Amino acid sequence: MLGCLALGSLAARAEDTPAQDDRLNETIAGDHRSEANKARDAYRHPFETLTFFGIRPDMTVVEIYPGRGWYTEILAPYLKGSGTLYAAEHPGDPSYEALQRSLEAFDQKVKDAPELYGDVKRTKLTKDGDIAPPDSADLVVTFRNVHSFMGSSSENEAFAAMFKALKPGGVLGVVQHRGDPKVEQDPKAGKGYVNQDYVIALAEKAGFEFAETSEINANPKARRTIRKACGRCHPRFASGDENRETYLAIGESDRMTLKFVKPTS
Repeated sequence: MLGCLALGSLAARAEDTPAQDDRLNETIAGDHRSEANKARDAYRHPFETLTFFGIRPDMTVVEIYPGRGWYTEILAPYLKGSGTLYAAEHPGDPSYEALQRSLEAFDQKVKDAPELYGDVKRTKLTKDGDIAPPDSADLVVTFRNVHSFMGSSSENEAFAAMFKALKPGGVLGVVQHRGDPKVEQDPKAGKGYVNQDYVIALAEKAGFEFAETSEINANPKARRTIRKACGRCHPRFASGDENRETYLAIGESDRMTLKFVKPTS
């Protein structure tokens, strides 16, 4: 276990910008991204997060539950031409209207811009299918999805699928709303929060080795909201105008950023 990567190390890494990092910066700044999505870079730190996970443009990458495609807007153009992107989508649930709208929005995004997303290989994360060919991926990334796995009691199957897709030595990158370690973990993660040790245990149970953690997506201001649903934070404001300015000042949720490795033997 390598422990916590200091922010100073991340800053040093960001200053050392080989061609692949220049390409990533150019993709993040691209005109194909909406101003609304770019505004969230200040909270989600896509450059620092993806470089922490070790992304390169020649990799095979699997994105779990891409949602409306916020990260896909970065990953697909970055990998196009030299790498491969698999989008492992949610299997869908007609009774869950918000999920269905998200799936439809992602489908429309892909269809509207084939020059950007035409090479994306779309799969589904299910108990029976593969999210990518076994032992084929260099990197699997999942952003704020562990609580969804837990909510559907599929967390063990999800981590097993990610482990199966990765090459030996491949990396799993996890970003997740971080819970209060003093509070016992809700096995369904009903408010969206998961304790960091709990995520590490889930990954290790699937066979992963914990490599390191970064605080790049930490938000100490948000930790006081931890007993409330993370959806109250920016940008969802699930409680409407109630304390909206307070939540706006806090920003997005406090998040862990974890790196795991599939053992080589």
